[in-house]
Amino acid sequence: MIPLCDRATAVRALVESVDPGAVWAVGGPEGPHAGSDGGHPADDAFDVDGLGAVLALWPAIGSLVDEGVLRLHTPLAAYGDPAAEGTPAGTTAHHLLTHPGGTAHLTHLTRLVEHLSGSPLADLVATRVWHPLGMTGTGYPDGTLRAPLADLFRFLSHLLAPGAPAAPTGISRTWTTESLRIRTGELTPARGLLWDPAPHGVWTHHAPNDGGPTLWISPRHHRWAVLLPSTGGGVSRTAFREAAFAPTAPE
Repeated sequence: MIPLCDRATAVRALVESVDPGAVWAVGGPEGPHAGSDGGHPADDAFDVDGLGAVLALWPAIGSLVDEGVLRLHTPLAAYGDPAAEGTPAGTTAHHLLTHPGGTAHLTHLTRLVEHLSGSPLADLVATRVWHPLGMTGTGYPDGTLRAPLADLFRFLSHLLAPGAPAAPTGISRTWTTESLRIRTGELTPARGLLWDPAPHGVWTHHAPNDGGPTLWISPRHHRWAVLLPSTGGGVSRTAFREAAFAPTAPE
């Protein structure tokens, strides 16, 4: 792999040529190595609602799995209503986590989490994950998930940190490992648990819209990256990923 300092140079050149107002960073377990705040104040909380599936729902589910309250392959009907309401017979949490289903799947998973925990998703993830990780600026102040850059750095760095603690003090190493592997067998598209595989040993999650925020993480290379395009920004997710992770410099 190309050293991170060279990666940062390549990413910076790409972003500044296409979307100089974009917010981005690349880093590792110890934190960010390089990036740009796009000229925003350091304490700005950015709209990351498009990443809510992995910033809020995914760790909340992981905490319930680690606790033994939720089993991914148990039919939702076994947990009673409203967990299974509106889902086909035999549907499991694993089905919903690995098959693209848009907001419907996320709604079912959120309802399941809240049913099993007896708490709103926002309260559960804040108590079990965000606050223990120091992500005190992350939340839903206006009904939209917002987070400052520093909190996104804490989240991504934690996923790469050796010996990451288990819930309720964060996201467990076991949950991260199980999520960042192919869980769909020979089916396509291949998926992990709310994370999608990408070239170069990278896993990604992005907002549904083309110009929305994106996260990348590679445990193999101990590296993560984040991109929050500016309004109307046109940085290609593929080009950004190649600049940050490809084994040779992009042509």
